[in-house]
Order: sequence, then structure tokens, then C-alpha cells
Amino acid sequence: MMTKKNSQIPKASRRRGRYWPDFWSVGAVLIAAAVLAPMLAVVWIALHPSENIWPHLLSTVLPRYMATTLILMAGVGVLTAAVGTGAAWLVVMFRFPGSRVLDYALLFPLAIPAYVGAYALVDFLDYAGPVQIALRLAFGFKDSRDYWFPEIRSTWAAVLVLSAALYPYVYLLSRAAFREQSGGTYEVARALGQGPVGVFRRLGLPLARPAIAAGVALALMETVADFGTTQYFGVQTLTTGVFSTWLSGNNAGGAAQIAGVILTLILILVTIERLSRRNARFHRPSRASRPVQAQPLHGIWAWIATGLCLVPVAVGFVLPVGVMAGHALAQPTVWLAPGLAEATLNTVLVGGSAALITVGAALFLVYGVRLAGRGMARVVLPVTTLGYAAPGAVLAVGLLIPLAALDHRLADLVLAVTGHDPGLLITGTAAAIVLAYVVRFFGIAQGALDSSFGRISPSLPLAARSLGRSAGGTLRAVYLPLMRGSVATALLVVFVDCVKELPATLLLRPFNFNTLSTRVYELVSLEHLGEASPAALVVVAMGLAAVALLARANR
Repeated sequence: MMTKKNSQIPKASRRRGRYWPDFWSVGAVLIAAAVLAPMLAVVWIALHPSENIWPHLLSTVLPRYMATTLILMAGVGVLTAAVGTGAAWLVVMFRFPGSRVLDYALLFPLAIPAYVGAYALVDFLDYAGPVQIALRLAFGFKDSRDYWFPEIRSTWAAVLVLSAALYPYVYLLSRAAFREQSGGTYEVARALGQGPVGVFRRLGLPLARPAIAAGVALALMETVADFGTTQYFGVQTLTTGVFSTWLSGNNAGGAAQIAGVILTLILILVTIERLSRRNARFHRPSRASRPVQAQPLHGIWAWIATGLCLVPVAVGFVLPVGVMAGHALAQPTVWLAPGLAEATLNTVLVGGSAALITVGAALFLVYGVRLAGRGMARVVLPVTTLGYAAPGAVLAVGLLIPLAALDHRLADLVLAVTGHDPGLLITGTAAAIVLAYVVRFFGIAQGALDSSFGRISPSLPLAARSLGRSAGGTLRAVYLPLMRGSVATALLVVFVDCVKELPATLLLRPFNFNTLSTRVYELVSLEHLGEASPAALVVVAMGLAAVALLARANR
């Protein structure tokens, strides 16, 4: 009887553990709530503005903002899908001159912030740029009235720049999808008389559709979130509307209402992307299936394939780097310009702090959710990825207004207790920027660490727990040593994304506080592209480090 009673104790203990949350599960829920809070704050402020200008927005600027945003999304969606999928198909299925180098070079535009690409394109194609100067010299034109040239600062140019910067999302995912298919499937299709176009249209494209949809959805989210490119080209989108309504119109409630529209649009994109993959199931026939064997191309077709893959690399990477490097080399003294070193230090401190906090919090949350069980994972993990979908301008609205109110209350409390006015402790420092970065890029760290946890055999932590290790001890002794590479990658990727983030930094930075991204934006706004080039090149160099890691992980 005693043996039977004792054998029931562990089961009862486990049953109680399901209903009594522990330290890890409570912490995970609190972290998820902190990530979700700014988006809920946007909804609250939009529904309860101090001055309701929603009817005015609907009758004036909002339809224009929405129409332009949708046009931009349509153009970027079509171009990124075509370029990313086509390039991935070529490098996976065929061998042609430079294909091995282009396999990695096609990822390089990920290192270029879209706004840097916009500045470079205008400098290259504008009236005073090398292209139009060469036209005038070659044909003897005196001024722009003697010849036609497309308007550079326009919607089509914004579509081109954003597509060149964002197509690697589609390329990376579709390339992985093509490589994971069975080579025997394609051999059967060729044996049945299907040519290259037929194999792509009837087999490759349907099998890769979920990956292509996911990549296009990511590109569209970044398109909606963009501010630097659209503002420089004079394209009025929902995101630029947040800035103009808040900063120029001095109406935070109206900005929150536009931000609410952006958030709704993003949630629709996320929902469509997930629904498109809900019932899609594609599996390889067996573990022993042959990998895809690239077919050699010969003659003119080989060089056409090389040229098609070179174009996006040239537009998305070579052109921006070449323009910026040309300015930096032409004026070497710009590297010693005042403010560059300070902006670099600020970027490293803010981005580094945000990366450490983000990855640490993501590690805690993923581990806590795994300890709590699958039920909690289904609820908590999807919620924390919404921050990455929310544009920086939306997060700025959801953070700055509540934090400013909290700041004033804290200052009043300290003044009442001590008689000393401490000033603004949160919004008056870089703390608000760090918090915005943490929320914005939490989904990246969470996804990387969750997949890393999943690759560790469950028997290892079970053995540690059976030997008396606590949950925290198991994390330190078992998981962390095996996850060092994934943790380092997550830190680097989050840091680089923080370096490139512009809208949230512009709205939340304290007075006279510059990062590399805001320095580039401010100098280019004053038409000082030469002075902005060193900061832009430093941002690109940091981005290339993350791209190199990404390429290595996806070999």
C-alpha cells in the first residue's frame, strides 16, 4: 500500500505543476506582455484621442496615404517575388559562369538599408549625376529641356529601391525550398517531356509557393514600415503620414489613428501569409531521396542567366556601395568630421544594449514556455513575433506617449519627495530607443533561439534534471553550451537590425542624440551626401557581417 501511494506522488505533483505557475512561466508571460504592450497602447490611444481628427483624416489625407501605400506594396510584391524566385531557381537548378559566387552575392543587398539605396540612386541618376552628365556630353544637350529623362524622386523609383533591398527575403526562402525538394521528382518531369519552363511552372513554383508567400509577406511588412526611402522620394505613405501628423501637425492622437491603420494592414498581411500556408504540406518522398542536381547551361543561355542574376546584385548592392565609397574617397576628410565618432559610439551602445536585452529576454521566454508545455507555447510564442511585424513608427507612438506620461509622474514624485527635479528619466534618455528596439526585433531572437532549443535532444536536459539540476542549472550547464553559436548569431542579427532602424530612432531619440542611421538621414536631408557616406559605409559593413553569418548558416 505504501508503495502504491508513493508511486502516485510524482503524478500528483505534475498535476499541480500544471495549475501553479512557476518563476519561468510567469516571467515568460510578463515578457510577452511587455512586447505586446506598445501595440495595445496604439489601439487605446487611437480609440481615445484627446482630439478626434478621424473624420478629417478620412476626408483628406488618409485615402491618399492608403492608396499610395497599396500601390507601393503591389509593385514591391510583384518585383520581389519575380526577382527572388527567379534568381533562386537559376542558382539552384543550373550551373553557369559565376553561379557559385552569385549564390551568396544575391544576399548582399540585405546589408544595405533601403534609404541608403535611395540616396545612391538619386545621386547616380539625378541631373547632376554621372548618367545625365554623360548623356549631355555624348549628344551635345545643353540642359534638361533638350532631352527626356524619367523623374527620379517618384513612386516607381521607391518601388525599385525597396525591391532591390528586400528581394533577398524571397530569394533566401525560395532557394531553401527548391533545394529541399527531391531531385528525382524533377528528373521524372524532364523524362515526361517538360522543358525548363514547364518544370518551373508545373513543379518548382507550386512546391515553393509557401516559402515564396512567406518571403513576399516579409518584404511587404518592411515596405509598409519604411520611412527613409519614401520620405526622400516624396512618396506619401501611411508611415510618412504618422510623422507629418505627429511632428508637423502636433497631433499625437491622429498619428496613433494612422498607426492603427498601419497595424491593421500588417495584421492582415500576417493573417494572409499564415492562411496561405495553413493547409499546404509538402514533403520529400524519403530520407534517401536524391538532392537536386544542377544542370549545366551552355552558350548564350549561360551568359543570360549570369546577367539576370547580376542585375539585382548591381542595383541592390554594388550601386549603393560604389556611390558612397566614391564620395568617401573623393573627400577623405569626411571621416574626421565632427559627430561621426559620437554617432558610432551611440549606435554601438544603444544597439548593443538592445541586442543583449532582446536575446536575454528571448532566451528566458523560450525556455520558460518550453518548461510550461505546448499549451502556453501556442499562445505566447505567436504573440511575441508581432513586434517584428509592427513598423518602428507604430512602436514609437505606442511607447513615447505612455512613457512620457509615466516620466512626468515619476519626476513629480521625485520632486515631491526630495525637492529635486530629476527631469525625464526615460524619454529624456536613450532608454526609450532601447525599449523600441527590444520590442521591434524580439521576434528575430525568439525564432532563432526557439529553433536552436528544438535541435537539442530532450534526453540531455532530462538527464541533468534527474541528476539534481534545477531548471536554471540545466539551462546554464546543458542548453547554453550547445547553443553558443545560435545565441551569437541572434545577438549579431539583432544588433545589425538596430543599427539600420530609422523611424523609431528618429521619433524616440533625445535632443542632440544621433546614431549612424539618423546621422545619414540628417546629412542627406541637407544635401550633404559626401559627409553622410562614412556613416552609411559603416552601417553597410556591420550589415555585411550579419549577411556573412546568414550565408554560412544556409550553405
